[in-house]
Formats: sequence, structure tokens, C-alpha cells
Amino acid sequence: MAELSEKAERYGRMLSDAVDSVEIVEDTDEADEFHELARSYLEDGNHFLDEDDEVNALAAFSYGHAWLDAGVRVGFFEMGEGKEELFAV
Repeated sequence: MAELSEKAERYGRMLSDAVDSVEIVEDTDEADEFHELARSYLEDGNHFLDEDDEVNALAAFSYGHAWLDAGVRVGFFEMGEGKEELFAV
């Protein structure tokens, strides 16, 4: 099993890549909000990593990724080309 710090850093990289790779398909306030929430959780997770709080960093990265997955599932976003492995849909 991966150590907590390694896992938190890996999830942070995955979320960062996912946030950068999605394309907004349906430009609505809701789509923008989903994307902004994912970016905010990414920032929060990075802050927690800077504070050596891997538990909360991992939680923040997971929540951020959930917003992106939900956005893809409801049709707000498309996954970036070749980035399908970053999403749980």
C-alpha cells in the first residue's frame, strides 16, 4: 500500500492534470461552478500538503475529482483526449 504522503501527492497531480484537461461543453453557471469547485479543492489540497496535512490534502483532492467526474457524467465537461484514465466515468 502506498504511503499516505505519496498517495496524496499522486492524487494532487492527477487532479491537476484532470482540471487542466477537461473541456467545458455546456457553458452554464452550473458547469462553471463545478469547474471552479474542482480548482478550489485542488488549491486547498496543495495548501494542506504545504502544511504537511496529508489526510486533508487527500480528502480535498478526492472531493475536487468528484466534482469533475460529476461534471463529465452530467455532460458539462468532456475528458481531454487521452486522459480517460483520470476519470471514474
